[in-house]
Amino acid sequence: MRNFNAQNERFKRKYIDFIKETKGRDHKTLGKVTAALVKFEESTKYKPFKAFHIDQARQFKNTLDRAKNPATGKPLSLTTIDATLRMVKGFFQWLAWQQGFKKVLSHGDAEYFNNNAKDARAAHSQRPIQVPSIKAAYHAFQAMPEVTELQQRDKAIFAFLMLTGARVSATATLKLKHINLIDGTVFQDGREVDTKNSKVFMTTFFPVDPAYLASFTAWVKHLINDRLFGPEDALFPKPEREFIDGKFAFRKVSHEPYANSAKINMIVRQSFANVQLPEYTSHSFRSTLSQLMSDFNLSVEEQKAWSQNLGHKHFATTVSHYMKVSEQKQVELIAGLKG
Repeated sequence: MRNFNAQNERFKRKYIDFIKETKGRDHKTLGKVTAALVKFEESTKYKPFKAFHIDQARQFKNTLDRAKNPATGKPLSLTTIDATLRMVKGFFQWLAWQQGFKKVLSHGDAEYFNNNAKDARAAHSQRPIQVPSIKAAYHAFQAMPEVTELQQRDKAIFAFLMLTGARVSATATLKLKHINLIDGTVFQDGREVDTKNSKVFMTTFFPVDPAYLASFTAWVKHLINDRLFGPEDALFPKPEREFIDGKFAFRKVSHEPYANSAKINMIVRQSFANVQLPEYTSHSFRSTLSQLMSDFNLSVEEQKAWSQNLGHKHFATTVSHYMKVSEQKQVELIAGLKG
């Protein structure tokens, strides 16, 4: 089956360069856009974009409705379908302005990629997000073993996430030189660390249980003093493969980071599963720390500092996205206001 169209590839590359340079899209977003366009091409059997007809948009919607998530085998979520349609629509809106397309494409044609109103509303509606309480996180952390070097690393990862609320992509790419144990800070340098939008900021360890700091400090000192790691070495390296007694084994860490953040996410999920708790994500710790802020009697300036410590430019981001109030909590709070 034909799975490539040279003419289409040229326009896709041109569009990717366009949104990268003019919209400031990062590599993850660019990858998603590319994947969405490939899905569309698959639905048309890689016909040239110049042969576009509105029936192709209808056909594409039907294809997405029938598609399965390759990882779970379940139908694509409404959110995934809506995002895919929006990305392909954006491409065709741009394509309509390109030389050679103005006579065969119009901006009105791109509108046929719109999702139906009901599914679009459902895709953008906010759903309850499971967030571990401070007690739940500590329970999972305490149960983590720390006998082997790899177990010590895993526990230090959990501790670091609770100390900093760092995004998992940043955590996976940090080096020892970014850590200052004396001041209790992490320099999240977007020029070297995979921070959101390449942001550069300083994070100070949050006031959580001292056991987290003890675990993380022991890990850093182990790398420096026992393993003789240098400033450029990974903070949380992947295992080193060794050949022992005719078999490959993984007993200690290498000096290199993981290629992506998947392993860190798995470590966190498994730590909660091991104590029969929901498999909370690494990102959920940011909400845990945001909710912890309400336990302190902080001034407005201190709340702003807490928010900035999470890498948020605007305090409203912390409040609206990470400090969700459940319906039960809402009832309790309002009832408590009555005299």
